[in-house]
Amino acid sequence: MLSNRSRPVIEATLPVVADHVGEIAKRFYAHLFDAHPELFDGVFNRGNQAEGTQQVALAGSVAVFASALVQTPEQVPERLLSRIAHKHASLGITPALYDVVHEHLFWAIADVLGDAVTPEVAAAWDEVYWLMAYALINQERGLYSARGVRPETVWREWEVAERVEETDEVVTFRLKRTDDHLVKTSLPGQYVTVQVPMPDGVRQPRQYSLTRADDGEHRQFSVKRVRGGGKPDGEVSNHLCDHARVGDRLTVSLPFGDVVLDDSGRPVVFISAGIGVTPMAGMLSHLTAAGSRLPITLLHADVDEESFALRRQVLEDVRRLPGATVHTWYERGARSTLPVDGVHAGVMDLDDVVLPEGAVYYLCGPLPFMQAVRSTLLERGVPARDVQYEVFGPDLWQADSQTEPAPDAVHA
Repeated sequence: MLSNRSRPVIEATLPVVADHVGEIAKRFYAHLFDAHPELFDGVFNRGNQAEGTQQVALAGSVAVFASALVQTPEQVPERLLSRIAHKHASLGITPALYDVVHEHLFWAIADVLGDAVTPEVAAAWDEVYWLMAYALINQERGLYSARGVRPETVWREWEVAERVEETDEVVTFRLKRTDDHLVKTSLPGQYVTVQVPMPDGVRQPRQYSLTRADDGEHRQFSVKRVRGGGKPDGEVSNHLCDHARVGDRLTVSLPFGDVVLDDSGRPVVFISAGIGVTPMAGMLSHLTAAGSRLPITLLHADVDEESFALRRQVLEDVRRLPGATVHTWYERGARSTLPVDGVHAGVMDLDDVVLPEGAVYYLCGPLPFMQAVRSTLLERGVPARDVQYEVFGPDLWQADSQTEPAPDAVHA
């Protein structure tokens, strides 16, 4: 909670900071990496830096947190903090990094805002920073403790036991453990960070959803090639798809992630598009392994059936679950060789299906797709708390802090 001294200062300066927080974030990262280029080795995703998405996500997170301290001082944005803490834990972030970030962030604030940063203003925003930092440090400490690890021991070597070409763009890697240490099991929906050495020697981290329930010996994730579309191709995704072979070893973190399957016994609706099916596949695998009899609905949109990654695994799991149904939407027409309950042409339209009462919803796919689906669900009266979403990469949406529907149409 903000002190009485800092609250009026933050209220007065929040609009100015919010207007410039994007430029602050941009200069912060440039200054940080100029002083600490080693942070690109195993910690920061240089692809996100090049695209500017990490800068946007940082700016949005700081603005949301500061606004919450002013508008709802009795309630901090827990979902925002949890999402960041899990991502940090999967990278083995230590409390010491918060001191480094503080130094360079406040240099950037002063550089952008100049004389407007009086000692009083600096002290107030310093308080905001440490309130957020300590909240994250405490959550991360709890995550490490729950796993019985320290930040530097979240990593483990796994061997590629199998690689499956799911589609022209997606490869599934099934890993097996290389030692006798106990495997820390994942929760349904979680991800791991894979640390991949690049040709220049820099280890680049990327998060991938686990796509099958753990069996004590193996761990599985799927990788989609990131194609440029006017931007650089994904260096890690393409490297793994092109070069990771059976017998190779990969450095992988423990599983983390706060978007996990609800255990309240309510109906479950999975809604995905494209590679967004990966966390859904992991959750379905866990449900199948547990012999679930819950009412389960899978709604998936893709270009066509051949583009539907993990389709055989997903359909096998759905058919083993007595209360499960699946509908697909394909941009190239309503043609399917799979045993689905409904196949539809074009973009996803929730009017094509009957949604169960009192369900909990999980979304994953391109951002416009998730925004549109969530908007439709909220308009239908689904409580915002019952709609969870997973974002691949920096969270540029932060819908957990929003309640209003987004005015988009559903896209695959």
